[in-house]
Amino acid sequence: MAAPYDVIVIGLGGMGSAAAYHLAGRGKRVLGLEQFRPAHALGASHGGSRIYRQSYAEGSGYVPLLLRSRELWHELAADCGQEVFTTTGGLVIGPQDSPMVAGSVRSARDWGLAHEMLDRTELRRRFPTFTPADGEVAFYEREAGVARPELTVSAHLDLAARHGADLRFEEPVRSWQIDAPGNARVTTAKGTYVADRLVIAPGAWASRLLRGIDVPVHVERRVMYWFAPRGGTAPFTADRHPVYVWEDRDGTDIYGFPALDGPDGGAKVAFHTVGSRADPDELDREIHPEEVEAMRAYLRPRIPALAEGRFLTGAACTYTLTPDEHFVLSAHPQHPQVTIACGFSGHGFKFVPVIGEIIADLAVEGSTAHPIAAFDVRRFDTVAS
Repeated sequence: MAAPYDVIVIGLGGMGSAAAYHLAGRGKRVLGLEQFRPAHALGASHGGSRIYRQSYAEGSGYVPLLLRSRELWHELAADCGQEVFTTTGGLVIGPQDSPMVAGSVRSARDWGLAHEMLDRTELRRRFPTFTPADGEVAFYEREAGVARPELTVSAHLDLAARHGADLRFEEPVRSWQIDAPGNARVTTAKGTYVADRLVIAPGAWASRLLRGIDVPVHVERRVMYWFAPRGGTAPFTADRHPVYVWEDRDGTDIYGFPALDGPDGGAKVAFHTVGSRADPDELDREIHPEEVEAMRAYLRPRIPALAEGRFLTGAACTYTLTPDEHFVLSAHPQHPQVTIACGFSGHGFKFVPVIGEIIADLAVEGSTAHPIAAFDVRRFDTVAS
């Protein structure tokens, strides 16, 4: 007897929602299970904005995925009628030999991506909100921009439902197993469901749902900050103030955005490398005064109008990190009908549309044409003893 569903997707955040959309769009009978509400703010797919870059310092092997992701974002925008992606241009600022600047240059050259190198004077002239120090330069790419996480997740969910996906929220998964005939069986507080295939996209809850294999991920707390710039937001609008990553000589880096949501919306900024280990179920969501002051101190010599502006709000999110900070995206080492997608936080959201496509490939075909060999979970020797 056929299973009621072709594929069950556990987790409907950034990656899981995209997977549900692509699977349902291919005519598959999809059940999606999410422990929280749609497009929730308890994981890593929230905060109003995420940076999209093409010239990828983290490895030029990511570039083909980024190019496809941008195509899919534009398709999504056309299908849902919302501005899920905005092109703003993007800067990577720091010493010329810093990993972020040098890596961006290398990636751009490897793939022939259009870019410019700006010295300190030219950076100040073109983008006066930034005040680089002596010896700092900027890598600029015009195709960078802002992805909208909540809008993207909501659009993927809405379109998946239109294609017939059965999406269930506030229904945490208690356990899953693969029966002898090969069916995937998933149990929640409300019942047990059966499918031919299973996708596990658990975000910060990877260690809970991937017992039986040792996927070495850990969760860290990160904070996003919004400031109303001194003097108003006009110099910080998307046509004047691009997205950016700024890395200093000791490896500390921040990332930030233009003011996106009107005069009171402020401009968002966050540390990429400053955080602490956390339990996702007990995450400290309070933003502490000393954290705000630490961000002001870092911004003061670099973006003074932001540092001296009024603090509006903050939000905590989770990074789910592997030891090498690359993704896990592959079949389960023991169960080939199970696809695992985790370890994305920190730099994953810009890949959401293409990751959804890849997950659908793996779940339906068992393979994908996309270059994902480096993301195989077996690189960690994951099978538990």
